Amino acid sequence: MAIKGNPGDNRSRGPLPIFVVVGLCCFFYLLGAWQRSGFGKGDSIALQMTKKAEDCSILSNLEYETHHGDQSGMVDDPKLEVKQFEPCGEQYVDYTPCHDQMRAMTFPRENMNYRERHCPPEEEKLHCLIPAPKGYVTPFQWPKSRDYVPFANAPHKSLTVEKAVQNWVQYEGNLFRFPGGGTQFPHGADAYIDQLASVIPMDNGTVRTALDTGCGVASWGAYLFKKNVIAMSFAPRDSHEAQVQFALERGVPAVIGVLGTIKLPFPSRAFDMAHCSRCLIPWAANGGIYMMEVDRVLRPGGYWILSGPPINWRTNYQSWQRPKEELEEEQRMIEEIAEFLCWEKKYEKGEIAIWRKRVNNEYCSERDSRVTLCESSKSENVWYKKMEACVTPYPETRNSDEVAGGELKPFPERLNAIPPRIASGSVPGVSVESFQEDNKLWKKHVKAYKRVNKFLDTGRYRNILDMNAGLGSFAAALESPKLWVMNVMPTKAESDTLGVLYERGLIGIYHDWCEAFSTYPRTYDLIHANGVFSLYKDKCNVEDILLEMDRILRPEGAVIFRDHADILGQVKLIATGMRWKTKMVDNEDGPLIPEKVLFAVKRYWVVGDNNSTAL
Repeated sequence: MAIKGNPGDNRSRGPLPIFVVVGLCCFFYLLGAWQRSGFGKGDSIALQMTKKAEDCSILSNLEYETHHGDQSGMVDDPKLEVKQFEPCGEQYVDYTPCHDQMRAMTFPRENMNYRERHCPPEEEKLHCLIPAPKGYVTPFQWPKSRDYVPFANAPHKSLTVEKAVQNWVQYEGNLFRFPGGGTQFPHGADAYIDQLASVIPMDNGTVRTALDTGCGVASWGAYLFKKNVIAMSFAPRDSHEAQVQFALERGVPAVIGVLGTIKLPFPSRAFDMAHCSRCLIPWAANGGIYMMEVDRVLRPGGYWILSGPPINWRTNYQSWQRPKEELEEEQRMIEEIAEFLCWEKKYEKGEIAIWRKRVNNEYCSERDSRVTLCESSKSENVWYKKMEACVTPYPETRNSDEVAGGELKPFPERLNAIPPRIASGSVPGVSVESFQEDNKLWKKHVKAYKRVNKFLDTGRYRNILDMNAGLGSFAAALESPKLWVMNVMPTKAESDTLGVLYERGLIGIYHDWCEAFSTYPRTYDLIHANGVFSLYKDKCNVEDILLEMDRILRPEGAVIFRDHADILGQVKLIATGMRWKTKMVDNEDGPLIPEKVLFAVKRYWVVGDNNSTAL
C-alpha cells in the first residue's frame, strides 16, 4: 500500500498512513481477541469480542477512496439495499452439499459410486448461512490441536465407541483426545512412522508429499508433520462418523473422498508416497484399477505402503475372520498387479508391505506389451472422468539412471527450485523467468498482507485455503510449520499448473467453484481468493461462491480477496449481508492500480442466535 502522491509514480512508498494502520488494527482485533481469550470461556466471550471490534469507531470512518469510478465504492451508497442472508436450520450444521447422505442413497452402491461427489441441482441449492453448533469455539493452536478437539465443534461420539480399543479417539469431559493410535499402529503413529522410515527416506527431504487413502481421523498425516512430510488425506463422508471433520479440526489436511468410479482429483506424478492402513479398498478388484489410479498419481521412484489385510494373512486370517484361501488369493493378485505396474517390492514385515515405483520405463520394457497404456493427454484431465483399466505411461527418458519427469531436489530446497515441468517447457505460457517473477511478486503481496493482518504467521491460522493457486507462490511465501495451505486449481483456469505445485512440495486439488468443496463446514481458518471472481464471471453465481466460502470458513475466520475494484465492490455488497465485516484497501503498488484487496472477517454466531445479519 502506498501514500498517494504523484499520480505517475505507482511505486510503494514505505509505511502505511497512521489512520489506516490504527483502523485496520482495530478491524483485526476481532481476529485475535477470541484466540487470546483461551479455550472454554463460552460463547459470551466471543460475543464480547465481536462487540469490542464493532465499537472501534475508526473502523467505520475508514473509507475506501475510489479512483476508478463509483462502482468499487457502491457498497457505501445508502440508496443500495443490502440483501440479508438468513441462517439455515439446525439440521444443516454439518451440511456437505456434494456429499449429502440422503442424496447419496439414491445412487448405485456398486464400486462406492454413492460415496462420490453428487452435487445438488440449481433448484436444490441452499441460499442461507450454515450455522455453527452451540458452544463452538476456536480450535487450539497447533500442535495442541493435533491431540485435542473441543467436543462442541464436532459433537459426534460414535468413533469413541467403534474404535475404543484402537486408540483413535477418546471422549474426556468437554474434549476429544487423539492419542495417536490407529488400527494398524497400536503402539502409536510415531513408532509406526519410524518403522516405515527405516525403508522410505523420510528424514532427508526426499519424501515430502504423501497420499493417505481411507485416512480415518488422519493420525498418520498428523504425525508426519514431525518429519516435514505433508499428507493429503481422504475418507468417505461418514463411513465412520465425522472422521474427516475430526482431521480438519485437528489441523490436518483432509478432504471428503473415495476411490470409487471416477479419477482422484490430483495430477499425475504428484505424490512421493501413498499409504493404505486397513483402508478397506479392494485393491485386487476390477482388474487392479485402483492400484492403477495410485500408480497414476505416484511419482516415479515413489512408494506405496499397504498395511493390514491381506498382508501376513497366514498369521492373522482367524482374527480377521476371513477364509485363509480368500486372503491368500487377494495378496497373490495384489503382488501380480504390482509386478505388471513395474513396482519393486522393498519390504514386508508383520502386516506392512512396501513397494517402490520404478524411476523410469527402462526397467519396465516388458510391461508395455502386457498392459493397456492410457492416452498421455488424459492423465491430467481428471475432473469427473471415469477411471480406466489402463496404465499411465512414464515420461520419456534418455537412459536408465534418469528419473522420468525430472528429479526433484529435497525439501525445502525444492520449494523455490525450478520445477521440472517448467524447466522442460511442458507448461504452456510459463517460463523459468516467469516462474521466478511470480515467486517475487507473491513474496511482495504476502508481505503487504502481513502489514494489514498481523496474525498471518502467528499460528492463529492453521488451515488455509487458496482458491486459485496458480504456481503455488502464495503458499510458498507463507511456508511455515505453523500452517498448511490447500491449493486449489480451478477447473476453469486457463493453465493447469497443479503438477508444478506438487513438484514444489506443496499439496493441492482440482475443483470447480461453481460447486461445493469436498469438506465439512467450518474447516478453514483463512481463505485466499485471488482473481476467483474474475475467473468465474458469467460462469456461475457470485452469491453461490460466497455462500460456499462462508460454509467452509470458521467463525471469526478471515478472507483475503484480490481482484478488480468493480468486482470487489459487488463481492463486498453481498458479504455485508452475510455477517462479514469488510474493508477495501489499495494495491500495495498504489491507488491507481485497478486491482484492489478486500479483507473480511466472518462474525461469530451459532445456531439459534437471534441477532440480525444486518450490520
